[in-house]
Amino acid sequence: MPHALSRRRLLRASAMVAPALACTRVTRDANGAETPRIEAPVVDRLVMQVVLDGAHDVFISGAQVPGIRIERTRLMRGERYQRTLKSEWGLSLHLEAQAGPETRRYLLDFGYTPEALNNNLDLLGIDLAAIDALILSHGHYDHMGGLLGFLARHRDAMREDLRLYLGGEDAFCYRHAPAGNGAFADAGVLDRRALAAARVRPVLSEAPLAIDRHAFTTGAIPRAGIERVLPNTFVEFGVRDGAGCDPALYRNHHFTPAELSGQPQPDQHLHEHATCFHVRGRGLVVITSCGHAGIINSVRRARQVSGAEKVYALAGGFHLAPAPDDYLARVMAELKALDVQHVFPMHCSGANFLEAAKREIPQALVLCTTGSRFTFEA
Repeated sequence: MPHALSRRRLLRASAMVAPALACTRVTRDANGAETPRIEAPVVDRLVMQVVLDGAHDVFISGAQVPGIRIERTRLMRGERYQRTLKSEWGLSLHLEAQAGPETRRYLLDFGYTPEALNNNLDLLGIDLAAIDALILSHGHYDHMGGLLGFLARHRDAMREDLRLYLGGEDAFCYRHAPAGNGAFADAGVLDRRALAAARVRPVLSEAPLAIDRHAFTTGAIPRAGIERVLPNTFVEFGVRDGAGCDPALYRNHHFTPAELSGQPQPDQHLHEHATCFHVRGRGLVVITSCGHAGIINSVRRARQVSGAEKVYALAGGFHLAPAPDDYLARVMAELKALDVQHVFPMHCSGANFLEAAKREIPQALVLCTTGSRFTFEA
């Protein structure tokens, strides 16, 4: 049985959740179910730059989409011609939002390796001193692997009160990858001690949360529709060797004896969250990062918690690469019914999703690649 955190550590970790609670109220839907609701910020402009994705296509079309400015990063010129953007299995996005005279900047996810992340941040000329906060979508290594190396190189140049927004406690769980014959291989863990040493304050919220009057997160995403978590990692609930996640800190999950056994269990990403913006006059931009909780579930949750119905863009990884054909067809039918105006598949969305999107929603599909920059304006 995994041992719990000490009372002092538990209270300290719980305090990190407090800012989220003050921003959330509860309403009831037509069926009487409770739904957390926030006053979702509205921004006048959002710039989304793909810092790191699975491929860098220097020939990708620069064709414009009505209402969205698209800029592509080609090969480096001048003194930097011998360097290029790096791509790998992972995702990282730089987000810049403007509301009136105020601008806020965020780095969402950190790719697989700090070498690729730091290289691209440098070549793209991103001002890291101007970053207001960091956001981690979930605890998979291809989204957090570059974080500590990024902090080791750049932390001293960044603001002192640096926060890392996470969806919930399971971001800190040990994760494992099946290695055959019932064995498992280590798939990484986000260690609170390393964040503390880097002077980064985690902010955990199972509830939706407004960030700096510009962005908001969905909080935990209910699994209410046809979508299910497709096979990926296994998760270990418990604390050992000073790291891990504590089941005592979960408010909305009843753990089974198997989950509390300390043995790896299929990962359900209980508190994976989506990062969202409401662009004035356009609608919601929902960024799923990996979408293990389901892209339809994520969009519906963003609408529920914000009260905004129109979804202008859905972006990020959709985790449909491993989807069977019949499952992908059902998800695509649901996506078409949501009438999302623009769809930006990245990372784990899959060639199968791209092909289906070209057939089913060609007017909505926007291709992405490492270095691409998209501007949404009111």
